[in-house]
Amino acid sequence: MVRAPVELPAQPSLRRMARFGVRPRRHLGQNFLVDSNILGVIERAAVLAPGDVVLEIGGGLGVLSEHLAARVDHVHVVELDRALEAPLREALDPFAERATLHVADAMELDLPALAPAPTKVVANLPYGIAAGALLRTVEELPGVERWVGMVQREVGERFAAAPATPAYGVPSVLAQLSCTVRVLRPIARTVFHPVPNVDSVLLGMERVRAGADPALARLVRHAFAHRRKALARSLSLAPGAPRDVRDRVRAALEALGLPPDARAERLSPESFRALAEAL
Repeated sequence: MVRAPVELPAQPSLRRMARFGVRPRRHLGQNFLVDSNILGVIERAAVLAPGDVVLEIGGGLGVLSEHLAARVDHVHVVELDRALEAPLREALDPFAERATLHVADAMELDLPALAPAPTKVVANLPYGIAAGALLRTVEELPGVERWVGMVQREVGERFAAAPATPAYGVPSVLAQLSCTVRVLRPIARTVFHPVPNVDSVLLGMERVRAGADPALARLVRHAFAHRRKALARSLSLAPGAPRDVRDRVRAALEALGLPPDARAERLSPESFRALAEAL
Protein backbone atom coordinates (compact mmCIF):
# COMPACT_ATOMS: atom_id res chain seq x y z
CA MET A 1 0.00 0.00 0.00
CA VAL A 2 1.45 3.37 -1.03
CA ARG A 3 1.07 6.07 1.56
CA ALA A 4 0.03 9.52 0.43
CA PRO A 5 2.73 12.13 1.03
CA VAL A 6 2.29 14.17 4.17
CA GLU A 7 1.09 17.64 3.29
CA LEU A 8 3.02 20.29 5.18
CA PRO A 9 1.43 23.59 6.30
CA ALA A 10 1.71 26.51 3.89
CA GLN A 11 2.78 29.04 6.53
CA PRO A 12 6.63 29.03 6.61
CA SER A 13 7.10 28.77 10.39
CA LEU A 14 4.58 25.95 10.78
CA ARG A 15 6.00 24.18 7.73
CA ARG A 16 9.55 24.32 9.06
CA MET A 17 8.47 23.23 12.53
CA ALA A 18 6.93 20.12 10.99
CA ARG A 19 9.70 19.46 8.50
CA PHE A 20 12.62 19.85 10.91
CA GLY A 21 10.89 18.59 14.06
CA VAL A 22 11.37 21.89 15.90
CA ARG A 23 9.91 22.34 19.37
CA PRO A 24 9.95 25.86 20.85
CA ARG A 25 12.23 26.21 23.85
CA ARG A 26 10.62 28.39 26.47
CA HIS A 27 13.85 28.85 28.43
CA LEU A 28 15.23 30.63 25.35
CA GLY A 29 12.14 32.82 25.05
CA GLN A 30 11.16 31.25 21.72
CA ASN A 31 7.80 32.37 20.41
CA PHE A 32 7.82 31.91 16.65
CA LEU A 33 5.96 34.17 14.23
CA VAL A 34 3.14 32.19 12.61
CA ASP A 35 1.04 35.04 11.19
CA SER A 36 2.74 36.33 8.05
CA ASN A 37 0.37 39.32 7.87
CA ILE A 38 2.44 41.04 10.55
CA LEU A 39 5.46 41.13 8.23
CA GLY A 40 3.99 43.98 6.18
CA VAL A 41 3.36 45.96 9.37
CA ILE A 42 6.98 45.52 10.40
CA GLU A 43 8.24 46.40 6.91
CA ARG A 44 6.29 49.66 6.82
CA ALA A 45 7.33 50.64 10.36
CA ALA A 46 10.99 50.00 9.52
CA VAL A 47 10.72 51.97 6.25
CA LEU A 48 12.76 49.27 4.53
CA ALA A 49 14.73 50.40 1.49
CA PRO A 50 16.92 48.49 -1.00
CA GLY A 51 20.15 49.96 0.37
CA ASP A 52 19.50 48.98 4.01
CA VAL A 53 21.67 46.58 5.98
CA VAL A 54 19.50 45.00 8.67
CA LEU A 55 20.43 43.23 11.88
CA GLU A 56 17.84 40.69 13.06
CA ILE A 57 18.35 39.33 16.58
CA GLY A 58 16.54 36.04 17.13
CA GLY A 59 16.03 34.57 13.66
CA GLY A 60 13.78 31.79 14.85
CA LEU A 61 12.40 29.86 11.90
CA GLY A 62 13.33 32.49 9.35
CA VAL A 63 9.94 33.88 8.38
CA LEU A 64 11.03 37.48 9.10
CA SER A 65 14.58 36.75 7.91
CA GLU A 66 13.53 35.80 4.38
CA HIS A 67 11.10 38.72 4.22
CA LEU A 68 13.94 41.11 5.06
CA ALA A 69 16.48 39.45 2.77
CA ALA A 70 14.18 39.89 -0.22
CA ARG A 71 13.91 43.64 0.35
CA VAL A 72 17.24 45.00 1.57
CA ASP A 73 20.88 45.00 0.52
CA HIS A 74 21.98 42.66 3.33
CA VAL A 75 20.60 41.05 6.48
CA HIS A 76 22.58 39.73 9.43
CA VAL A 77 20.54 37.07 11.25
CA VAL A 78 21.67 36.16 14.78
CA GLU A 79 20.33 32.97 16.36
CA LEU A 80 21.57 31.25 19.50
CA ASP A 81 19.79 27.90 19.11
CA ARG A 82 21.75 25.53 16.86
CA ALA A 83 18.61 23.44 16.44
CA LEU A 84 17.25 26.27 14.29
CA GLU A 85 20.24 26.47 11.97
CA ALA A 86 18.80 24.07 9.37
CA PRO A 87 15.40 25.81 9.01
CA LEU A 88 17.12 29.20 8.96
CA ARG A 89 19.48 28.11 6.20
CA GLU A 90 16.50 26.86 4.19
CA ALA A 91 14.98 30.33 4.54
CA LEU A 92 18.18 32.19 3.66
CA ASP A 93 19.75 29.97 0.98
CA PRO A 94 17.85 31.73 -1.85
CA PHE A 95 19.53 34.96 -0.68
CA ALA A 96 23.04 33.57 -0.13
CA GLU A 97 24.82 36.72 -1.29
CA ARG A 98 22.56 39.04 0.69
CA ALA A 99 22.28 37.25 4.03
CA THR A 100 24.68 36.16 6.76
CA LEU A 101 23.64 33.73 9.48
CA HIS A 102 25.45 34.09 12.80
CA VAL A 103 24.82 31.14 15.11
CA ALA A 104 25.87 32.98 18.24
CA ASP A 105 24.75 34.68 21.44
CA ALA A 106 23.60 38.18 20.51
CA MET A 107 24.83 39.46 23.85
CA GLU A 108 28.37 38.25 23.14
CA LEU A 109 28.65 38.70 19.36
CA ASP A 110 31.14 41.34 18.23
CA LEU A 111 28.58 43.75 16.81
CA PRO A 112 31.01 46.44 15.55
CA ALA A 113 32.76 43.75 13.46
CA LEU A 114 29.64 42.98 11.40
CA ALA A 115 30.25 43.65 7.71
CA PRO A 116 28.54 45.29 6.01
CA ALA A 117 27.68 47.46 9.00
CA PRO A 118 23.98 47.47 9.97
CA THR A 119 21.86 50.57 9.38
CA LYS A 120 18.66 49.18 10.93
CA VAL A 121 17.66 46.66 13.59
CA VAL A 122 14.45 44.75 12.85
CA ALA A 123 13.56 41.77 14.99
CA ASN A 124 11.16 39.63 16.96
CA LEU A 125 13.37 39.84 20.02
CA PRO A 126 13.66 36.97 22.50
CA TYR A 127 11.98 38.14 25.69
CA GLY A 128 14.92 37.43 27.99
CA ILE A 129 17.44 39.66 26.20
CA ALA A 130 15.27 42.25 24.47
CA ALA A 131 16.19 45.27 26.60
CA GLY A 132 19.88 44.43 26.82
CA ALA A 133 20.18 43.64 23.13
CA LEU A 134 18.51 46.88 22.10
CA LEU A 135 20.73 48.97 24.35
CA ARG A 136 23.85 47.17 23.06
CA THR A 137 22.96 48.05 19.49
CA VAL A 138 22.30 51.69 20.40
CA GLU A 139 25.70 51.99 22.09
CA GLU A 140 27.84 49.81 19.80
CA LEU A 141 26.36 50.34 16.33
CA PRO A 142 26.53 54.08 15.58
CA GLY A 143 25.46 53.50 11.97
CA VAL A 144 22.04 52.17 12.98
CA GLU A 145 19.42 54.85 12.47
CA ARG A 146 16.16 52.97 13.08
CA TRP A 147 14.93 50.11 15.25
CA VAL A 148 11.66 48.19 14.98
CA GLY A 149 11.26 45.31 17.38
CA MET A 150 8.55 43.13 18.80
CA VAL A 151 9.09 43.09 22.56
CA GLN A 152 7.20 42.30 25.72
CA ARG A 153 4.80 45.15 26.51
CA GLU A 154 6.58 46.00 29.78
CA VAL A 155 9.88 46.39 27.91
CA GLY A 156 8.31 48.70 25.36
CA GLU A 157 6.71 50.77 28.09
CA ARG A 158 10.00 51.09 29.98
CA PHE A 159 11.88 52.27 26.88
CA ALA A 160 9.23 54.89 26.06
CA ALA A 161 8.47 55.95 29.65
CA ALA A 162 8.51 59.62 30.67
CA PRO A 163 10.26 60.90 33.81
CA ALA A 164 8.38 60.54 37.10
CA THR A 165 6.34 57.57 35.86
CA PRO A 166 6.58 54.08 37.40
CA ALA A 167 8.16 52.52 34.29
CA TYR A 168 10.91 55.16 33.97
CA GLY A 169 14.39 53.82 34.64
CA VAL A 170 17.77 52.93 33.18
CA PRO A 171 16.47 51.63 29.81
CA SER A 172 14.28 54.72 29.39
CA VAL A 173 17.17 57.12 29.94
CA LEU A 174 19.80 55.25 27.92
CA ALA A 175 17.47 54.77 24.95
CA GLN A 176 16.11 58.32 24.99
CA LEU A 177 19.56 59.89 25.31
CA SER A 178 20.14 58.70 21.75
CA CYS A 179 16.73 58.09 20.18
CA THR A 180 13.16 59.13 19.92
CA VAL A 181 11.22 56.15 21.26
CA ARG A 182 7.60 55.17 20.64
CA VAL A 183 5.37 52.20 21.25
CA LEU A 184 3.95 51.86 17.74
CA ARG A 185 1.12 49.38 18.32
CA PRO A 186 0.06 46.34 20.34
CA ILE A 187 0.73 42.90 18.86
CA ALA A 188 -1.87 40.15 19.23
CA ARG A 189 -0.67 37.10 21.13
CA THR A 190 -2.06 34.89 18.37
CA VAL A 191 0.68 35.90 15.89
CA PHE A 192 3.09 33.73 17.90
CA HIS A 193 3.48 30.01 18.56
CA PRO A 194 3.36 29.01 21.29
CA VAL A 195 0.95 31.74 22.34
CA PRO A 196 2.84 33.69 25.05
CA ASN A 197 1.45 34.44 28.48
CA VAL A 198 2.40 38.10 28.14
CA ASP A 199 1.38 40.94 25.85
CA SER A 200 3.71 42.27 23.17
CA VAL A 201 4.10 45.58 21.37
CA LEU A 202 5.93 46.88 18.34
CA LEU A 203 8.59 49.29 19.55
CA GLY A 204 10.06 51.93 17.26
CA MET A 205 13.21 53.99 17.83
CA GLU A 206 14.93 56.54 15.61
CA ARG A 207 18.43 57.81 16.33
CA VAL A 208 18.92 61.50 16.94
CA ARG A 209 22.48 61.41 18.38
CA ALA A 210 25.28 59.05 19.35
CA GLY A 211 24.84 56.59 22.18
CA ALA A 212 25.74 57.54 25.74
CA ASP A 213 29.48 57.36 26.42
CA PRO A 214 30.61 54.86 29.09
CA ALA A 215 30.87 57.48 31.85
CA LEU A 216 27.35 58.77 31.25
CA ALA A 217 25.92 55.24 31.01
CA ARG A 218 27.64 54.33 34.27
CA LEU A 219 26.25 57.42 36.00
CA VAL A 220 22.71 56.53 34.87
CA ARG A 221 23.00 52.95 36.11
CA HIS A 222 24.37 54.02 39.50
CA ALA A 223 21.70 56.72 39.79
CA PHE A 224 18.89 54.17 39.66
CA ALA A 225 20.60 51.58 41.85
CA HIS A 226 18.74 52.89 44.94
CA ARG A 227 15.43 54.20 43.62
CA ARG A 228 14.06 55.34 46.99
CA LYS A 229 17.10 57.44 47.80
CA ALA A 230 18.00 60.91 46.56
CA LEU A 231 20.20 60.89 43.47
CA ALA A 232 23.19 62.36 45.31
CA ARG A 233 22.96 59.67 47.99
CA SER A 234 22.57 56.90 45.42
CA LEU A 235 25.68 58.01 43.55
CA SER A 236 27.63 58.22 46.81
CA LEU A 237 26.89 54.52 47.36
CA ALA A 238 28.35 53.48 43.98
CA PRO A 239 31.48 51.32 44.12
CA GLY A 240 34.58 53.50 44.15
CA ALA A 241 32.64 56.74 44.50
CA PRO A 242 34.77 59.74 45.65
CA ARG A 243 34.09 60.90 49.20
CA ASP A 244 32.86 64.29 48.09
CA VAL A 245 30.57 63.05 45.30
CA ARG A 246 27.40 63.63 47.30
CA ASP A 247 28.14 67.33 47.82
CA ARG A 248 29.30 67.72 44.22
CA VAL A 249 26.11 66.16 42.86
CA ARG A 250 23.90 68.34 45.07
CA ALA A 251 25.76 71.45 43.94
CA ALA A 252 25.54 70.42 40.28
CA LEU A 253 21.81 69.78 40.55
CA GLU A 254 21.26 73.22 42.07
CA ALA A 255 23.35 74.81 39.32
CA LEU A 256 21.07 73.12 36.77
CA GLY A 257 18.00 74.56 38.50
CA LEU A 258 17.02 71.22 40.03
CA PRO A 259 16.35 70.36 43.69
CA PRO A 260 19.54 69.11 45.40
CA ASP A 261 17.61 66.16 46.84
CA ALA A 262 16.04 65.17 43.49
CA ARG A 263 15.60 61.47 42.78
CA ALA A 264 16.87 59.86 39.60
CA GLU A 265 13.40 58.99 38.36
CA ARG A 266 12.51 62.71 38.13
CA LEU A 267 15.42 63.73 35.91
CA SER A 268 14.98 63.86 32.15
CA PRO A 269 17.56 62.19 29.91
CA GLU A 270 18.95 65.61 28.99
CA SER A 271 19.29 66.49 32.68
CA PHE A 272 21.41 63.37 33.13
CA ARG A 273 23.61 64.47 30.22
CA ALA A 274 24.00 67.95 31.73
CA LEU A 275 24.74 66.48 35.16
CA ALA A 276 27.45 64.23 33.73
CA GLU A 277 29.06 67.21 32.02
CA ALA A 278 28.90 69.27 35.21
CA LEU A 279 30.59 66.55 37.23
